[in-house]
Amino acid sequence: MTKILILLVFGLLCEAVGVVYLNQGLRQVGEVRQVTVAEVLRVVKGAATNPRVLLGMVFETLFFGTLVTMMSKGRDISFIWPLTALGFVFTTAAAQFILREQVSWLRWAGVFLIMLGAGVITYTEKIKETTPKPPAVAPGN
Repeated sequence: MTKILILLVFGLLCEAVGVVYLNQGLRQVGEVRQVTVAEVLRVVKGAATNPRVLLGMVFETLFFGTLVTMMSKGRDISFIWPLTALGFVFTTAAAQFILREQVSWLRWAGVFLIMLGAGVITYTEKIKETTPKPPAVAPGN
């Protein structure tokens, strides 16, 4: 389980870095001022040529790669996917300390609750690994 958690943390850090770069790049591109085909194409073209957006996509791809790797190892999706919620912790911290967003104490309280939930999920996986399995009963007995 330790290897999976290390891989998960690596992936979540990649996700947080990716979101920061995407945010910075999209701010450079500018917002969609009106929903028209021409305006959406302008933003898509600007994003596709913006180095920060492209770097953000690289980090998001690394995050996706870690998810694929974890899922391919046969772990329960009910264990892996809820733990990706820890990405909210990294992303909120990156928003506050790198992007200089104002994050209220109430929002941090919500992040703490997410961490608490991820801890419960991790604990239940640990219990599952240490609980002895009942002996198999031969057919016909």
